[in-house]
Amino acid sequence: MPTELIAIAVVLLFCGLYKLRNVGRRPAGYPPGPPTLPLIGNLHQMPGKEAHLQMQKWAQEYGPVYSLILGTKVLVVLNTDQAVKDLLDKRSSIYSSRPEMYLGQIVSGGYRVLLMQYGDTWRMIRKMLHNILNIKAARSYVPYQDLENKHMLSGFLDQPERFVEHIRRYTNSLTTQMVFGFRTTSIDDPKLKRLFEGFEKFCEVTGTSTAATLDLFPILRSLPNFLLPLRKYSQKLHEEEKDLYVGHWLDTKKAIKNGTAKPCFCVDLLQAQDAQGFSDNLAGYISGSLLEAGSDTTAATLVGFVQAMVVFPEVQKRAQMEMDRVCGNRLPTMEDYPNLPYIRGCIKESMRWMPTDLLGVPHAVIKDDEYMGYKIPKNAGVIYNVWAIHMDPERHPNPRVFDPSRYADDHQTAGEAAANPDASKRDQFVFGAGRRICQGMHIAERSLFFAMSRMLWAFNFEKARDANGVEITPDISKLTEGLFVLPRAFPAKITPRSEQHGQRVRQEWADSQKLLDSKMQWKEIPEGMVFSTYAPGKIE
Repeated sequence: MPTELIAIAVVLLFCGLYKLRNVGRRPAGYPPGPPTLPLIGNLHQMPGKEAHLQMQKWAQEYGPVYSLILGTKVLVVLNTDQAVKDLLDKRSSIYSSRPEMYLGQIVSGGYRVLLMQYGDTWRMIRKMLHNILNIKAARSYVPYQDLENKHMLSGFLDQPERFVEHIRRYTNSLTTQMVFGFRTTSIDDPKLKRLFEGFEKFCEVTGTSTAATLDLFPILRSLPNFLLPLRKYSQKLHEEEKDLYVGHWLDTKKAIKNGTAKPCFCVDLLQAQDAQGFSDNLAGYISGSLLEAGSDTTAATLVGFVQAMVVFPEVQKRAQMEMDRVCGNRLPTMEDYPNLPYIRGCIKESMRWMPTDLLGVPHAVIKDDEYMGYKIPKNAGVIYNVWAIHMDPERHPNPRVFDPSRYADDHQTAGEAAANPDASKRDQFVFGAGRRICQGMHIAERSLFFAMSRMLWAFNFEKARDANGVEITPDISKLTEGLFVLPRAFPAKITPRSEQHGQRVRQEWADSQKLLDSKMQWKEIPEGMVFSTYAPGKIE
């Protein structure tokens, strides 16, 4: 080899080594964090399971903001309500993007709104969703929530052991009506099962160490599928997911054009598609994203609430006393909401005690920033540590105790609490922050109120017993793994509070069915529904 080439090779080698010398190190001025190792940084310390517990320990050790160096990537973790307010809310113009999630994007085909990076397409979708998810629109969907809730209560009477499935049908059917114009009438509906199973698989994939490694070391993405079986699995999940979401959309689109569709969000979506020319795949995922958001997280919160009622019977008794005093022998309605402060506390406490997104969905900062004297570099991932904030004993004494009385003096809605300039007054962080905050929170709050108030009015929730008659106490620390979570499966004994309560539930559902046709769909859509509000305009 000529001397010149040897010299060039040596120079390139030293240049490469020089560049690698800092990989894995925490640069001066970055937020503090656990000690790093060369090249890998903190990768070796990242837990494969129960990551929220380790993130909480680091929060206790390193304070309001810490950083993790993951190979060449930086992850900044926010651990206090004030840090979330200061960055994700007040500086939302630069903290509203998403980090790249390679496998998550493969499962989603690049179309899932949840993972979409900040830009014109995301802003267009956000504006469109606001039209049907704002607080005025949320009030108009109460007839849907009322009917679906009565259907759920009837299911609890007939098959109480399948309470999780009844809850999921309740939240799913509300959402399919809003988005596509049809009810989900059975807990055995195959599309209902596909939705929840598919979303669980998506959450599991995005929470794996393989997914994290591919995000941190993009060069590994060039490996063939036989060396990356999870990528092949993700591609398969995408095909199944697309078949469901785009299939729902195309069926509804055809019905709209035929004049047979009931009023729903997809009417607006079709107008937007005609005006802006986006694909059926994107339209399918916009409507599908609404479907999974409206179905899964509310259902998970309600499963957590059932577990809390089983584990904390004294809360159940106090809530039922309030229900009896205010409602007597009738089901509660939205008109009772102001007069049921303890039930409102149950809603807030359920989301605090069993948050469905333990570490939130990561944000990404789009330019260099500084906070508390620390540098936050452009493209850093930013996590808001929901679990650590919710379980902070200074913010919530005895945090693992389910105690709705924490909110005795808190009369805010979730939206008002999130917008409160005093960060300490925010009740919980399940709905996200900044421009990425869940636009459906007003609807979710009402769904939770209907479910919790009426479940407590109608039923007792007790510990189940095993074959030997021994009570089974659910382990409140056992949660599913992934981007979104819920309690691991547990049994519960659910019985009507009295024969009269059971009869009232049956009568209410029988009366409601008079509004439905032979296929259990609405004969006439209730008046006042907020649909067909789309108007092309400037994307803000």
